[in-house]
Amino acid sequence: MPARPLDRSTGTPLWRQLQDELITRLHSGDFDTGFPGELALVNDYRVSRHTVRQALHQLRADGLVVAERGRQPRVGPAADVEQPLDTLQSLFASVEAAGLEQRSIVRVLDIRADGVIADQLALEGSTPLLHLERLRLAGGSPLAIDRVWLPAAVASPLLDADFTRTSLYTVLAERTGLKVDQSRETIKAVVPTPAERALLDCGPDVACLSLHRLGRARGRPVEWRHTMVRGDRYAVTTESRPRR
Repeated sequence: MPARPLDRSTGTPLWRQLQDELITRLHSGDFDTGFPGELALVNDYRVSRHTVRQALHQLRADGLVVAERGRQPRVGPAADVEQPLDTLQSLFASVEAAGLEQRSIVRVLDIRADGVIADQLALEGSTPLLHLERLRLAGGSPLAIDRVWLPAAVASPLLDADFTRTSLYTVLAERTGLKVDQSRETIKAVVPTPAERALLDCGPDVACLSLHRLGRARGRPVEWRHTMVRGDRYAVTTESRPRR
């Protein structure tokens, strides 16, 4: 789709017209092989550099275009995995739903005490907890660092489980009869540490999402989970309906 001239006779600002035009071209696949630089857009649409930068500002905020200082703008990558906010769904299920092979590298699986985590689970500080830490892979590439704590009194049968390609919730239900049926999740944008970047194989231009989940079974806290996930491969989605 070639660049179309902007309409200077309407009351719609040129930057808004340019923004809408670029979104249309993005969705049609015009920029699959590369996004034009600011100067090219200035020449193609006969507008000022300020107008181009205004148009790119919202595209960058929406993640459609990655435009960094001193670098050529580029099309933002689509998320590989989407997690709906209105359902209790495991990362394993989300990866599988995206058509990607889910595999994990188990880094820690043991019993330990942690007063801070025990407090989150409404337990006494010295209560033994099963701790599972995994590097989660999607399609063979690092997606997330996943850390889970569960009361050892109920979760100790999981100590010899193979979590290479298994959902924690599935194993938990099969071996203990416990089903996590409710959760409260907090999601924040964070800057990963150098060690986390190395594990996730992401550069300094990639942000991450930090997810904390308190899972309950029959109203009782049974799971505290912290997941650090690559922001360029993961998106959260929600649907809203008009209030009656």
